[in-house]
Amino acid sequence: MARMTMVQALRSAMDVMLERDPDVVIYGQDVGYFGGVFRCTEGLQAKYGRSRVFDAPISEGGIVGSAIGMAAYGLRPVVEVQFADYFYPASDQIVSEAARLRYRSAGDFSAPITIRMPCGGGIYGGQTHSQSPEALFTHVCGLRTVMPSNPYDAKGLLIASIENDDPVIFLEPKRLYNGPFDGHHDRPLVPWSQHPSGEVPEGHYTVPLDTAKVLRSGADLTVLAYGTMVFVCEAAAAESGVDAEIIDLRSIWPLDLPAIVASVRKTGRCVVVHEATRTSGFGAELVALVQEHCFYHLEAPIERVTGWDTPYPHALEWAYFPGPARVAAAFRRAMET
Repeated sequence: MARMTMVQALRSAMDVMLERDPDVVIYGQDVGYFGGVFRCTEGLQAKYGRSRVFDAPISEGGIVGSAIGMAAYGLRPVVEVQFADYFYPASDQIVSEAARLRYRSAGDFSAPITIRMPCGGGIYGGQTHSQSPEALFTHVCGLRTVMPSNPYDAKGLLIASIENDDPVIFLEPKRLYNGPFDGHHDRPLVPWSQHPSGEVPEGHYTVPLDTAKVLRSGADLTVLAYGTMVFVCEAAAAESGVDAEIIDLRSIWPLDLPAIVASVRKTGRCVVVHEATRTSGFGAELVALVQEHCFYHLEAPIERVTGWDTPYPHALEWAYFPGPARVAAAFRRAMET
């Protein structure tokens, strides 16, 4: 075991798979010589060579499109879209080609592609470097969508994604990358927690792509969250005094519905938290599923705490994020009924 940040854990996962499987290749904008804008691939090109780890032009459609061809040929490409906001030029390749390849070829071809994307805010990146588009991917049949909240899960989920035979959208919350402080602004990336580094095995292991984790057991209410928000919810539980059971979804889709249902039926209350905008966010799907499967066990309306329905505010992003105070208020409202 070694103590790693999420960046180090992700790099370790790719290192393990490059050494273990000669069909794995890694490429994207600046991921080769430069090591990636967040340094997730630093040193991998020097270790494995330019035929295994290499840079790509600024063409997200070209990056993903070429990965589909490589995957159909038998390789396992791991491509980086430098920010999740940049995936839109590749959306046709992701939705119309990668997600449908197995079905439309009647199983003759598959697309074992992992598409890594830094997501969310916290670096004052403005509207084109801060989005949380996970709900758009969960709407597409044939895609898996994953978002880890800690280094151990990040490495295990990334290895499982690379080994999976279908396309995986692997979303990486930027606020959890490098520890509790942002060196550019000296602003806490996770101001309510000191959890972003953790013990991680140095070798090969996997975390299942469809299994949630109970991060904190509780009896009063169930909290459904993922990514950075799981730590916000931990702080909110401490602030509110509510005995909250916090479930880290980890795999956003496929969803571990049995774990969610078991928890809500136990507590009788539910709060859903995510960073993305509220309307048509993935939280709406979670609310619908809880209502469908747990209606007769609910003792209060389901609460939802999200980002605002507004273009991403550059200077005011810390007001945009759901924080412990907003989440704690939702906990109290759920307990009042």
